[in-house]
Amino acid sequence: MDTVSLTINGKQIVTEKWKKILWAALDNGIFIPHLCAIEQRPLPFAACRLCFVEIEGRDEPVTSCTEEVSDGMVVYTRTESVLRLVRMGFEMIMSRHPVICKDCPANKNCALQEIAQQMGFKLKPKRLLQILPELPVDDSHPLFTYNPNLCVLCGQCIYVCNEVLKKEVLDFNFRGFMTRVGTFQDRPLADYGCDSCLKCVEVCPVGALSIK
Repeated sequence: MDTVSLTINGKQIVTEKWKKILWAALDNGIFIPHLCAIEQRPLPFAACRLCFVEIEGRDEPVTSCTEEVSDGMVVYTRTESVLRLVRMGFEMIMSRHPVICKDCPANKNCALQEIAQQMGFKLKPKRLLQILPELPVDDSHPLFTYNPNLCVLCGQCIYVCNEVLKKEVLDFNFRGFMTRVGTFQDRPLADYGCDSCLKCVEVCPVGALSIK
């Protein structure tokens, strides 16, 4: 197995060649915030804009889920520029996300809570106005519930449903500010041929998809 040696936050690590910085860091106990990244995904989605890092010799921060490691690379995850970008990205996500942790099915097992704790962020943004969605909850399926108001558009459920399982039940609907995850024509999940594998529930990082 080909390996490379690099330094992240002053810690020298050895990892597989062609590995992305994000996974090399996480494998070695170095936290980088992320929501949409899936290690097995051939082309990173890079939608959440939370996994920025600085690489010595580069002019601007890069997303660590898309950048491959290289021998001798020096990476920083907590510089002023990185923290500014990550904080803004997180606040933008939370400006559309209701903070109902006590009643959320993902409470204490939520990626947003972990990011806030690890990075020292507040769950309720102070600089941005909260404009919360008021979408109907899909409770049609006998085994799980989909609450689009909790969805962070990470795309993990879509990837596992479409690319891994080839079921093609879920996808992104609409565009821009109106974008949300759902079925074709927004039909209820129970009416769209879902075979109850529950893989979408397993990958959801925030409790938008939850077991009943």
